[in-house]
Amino acid sequence: MPRSESSWRRLFATESLPATEQWPEMLQGLRQAFLDLGPQPSLQDAKAWQLALVQALRELSLPAYLIAQLISDHNDWIYRHTLRESLAEMAVQGWGEAPCRFAVLTLGSGARHESLLRPDQDNAMIIEDYPDDRHNEIDTWFQSLAERFTERLDLAGIPLCKGHVMARWPLWRKSLSQWTQQMRLWTGRRLVRQVQFSNIFLDFNTVYGDPELTETLRSSILQMMPRAGLFLDEMAELMTETPVALDRFERLVADGKEAPHQQALNLKRQGLLPLQSALRLLALKRQLPEIDCLSRIEALQQEGSLKKTLAVDVTQAFHVFITYLLEAQLQALEQGRQADGWIDLRPLTRQQQQTLRLAMLAVRDLQRLAAHSKTLS
Repeated sequence: MPRSESSWRRLFATESLPATEQWPEMLQGLRQAFLDLGPQPSLQDAKAWQLALVQALRELSLPAYLIAQLISDHNDWIYRHTLRESLAEMAVQGWGEAPCRFAVLTLGSGARHESLLRPDQDNAMIIEDYPDDRHNEIDTWFQSLAERFTERLDLAGIPLCKGHVMARWPLWRKSLSQWTQQMRLWTGRRLVRQVQFSNIFLDFNTVYGDPELTETLRSSILQMMPRAGLFLDEMAELMTETPVALDRFERLVADGKEAPHQQALNLKRQGLLPLQSALRLLALKRQLPEIDCLSRIEALQQEGSLKKTLAVDVTQAFHVFITYLLEAQLQALEQGRQADGWIDLRPLTRQQQQTLRLAMLAVRDLQRLAAHSKTLS
């Protein structure tokens, strides 16, 4: 059975913010947060308000994974508003309606709805196939849309991607056929850069537009996997180059790169990222369409690739990582520092450190399974 979706996910499901008048007393803190924001905030104010939202949700003892989903939903809400504003502006300026169907995609943690605080932009665009002789006309239209909405996102507080993974660039804005051909090229060879691009792109989800385009592309990509052995081998190789935070004696150890202090551990790079990468590799090998971690774990267990004991351990690891990271980011923002992927090991109790160590062990087992599992033929 598919995982049921929490009713909390309705908070940002519509264009308007939720009406809070009839909310029960137990939601007073969250209601006050929405009242403080106001019914029609600027997008910059809405993004800056996200910390207050998370604090209110935390006071309700919501689990960290659900708070991450709601952060992602709120970011999606901002995305949709930037797109509506951009489309309206283009109409006023005489660009007319969209010349064909399209889908704007979020990528990575945003697509998985696992965003924490302070994400940058990772987005792409699929355009319905069109005649070659209309390329300049149609691509120029969508380039203008992409430049407008990504600029609005940046002004709102979701920064432009430093790696240029945005629909404003041709590499990430293509027709459906062009994307299919691009993915056939990327998955057909064992080239590090192409696998790195694929790791960025392959967790994608529709944030605005026609989801049929998105799901058609997803289906085409999964059908490529039985012939993508070299590509998947390179993906496994890259995965093993991002080990979890354990030494050869299975003790917690930080990699020390850019660490703010000696007891800092980059939990995003040395825990969450390896977990996400291993699940992505397994899901591709088994041609599963799920994209978020918990859904992938469930699908892999049901399909038989993941034994129940490891599924339970990896699920627990995911919850541990998200919880520790969210707490560290909240503390950083409340102290006037930037939110990042680091946690401080010093305040953790012995039991908390042991919990973290066991989570790392589970992810290491998952990495080994993903690297050596067979591709579904």
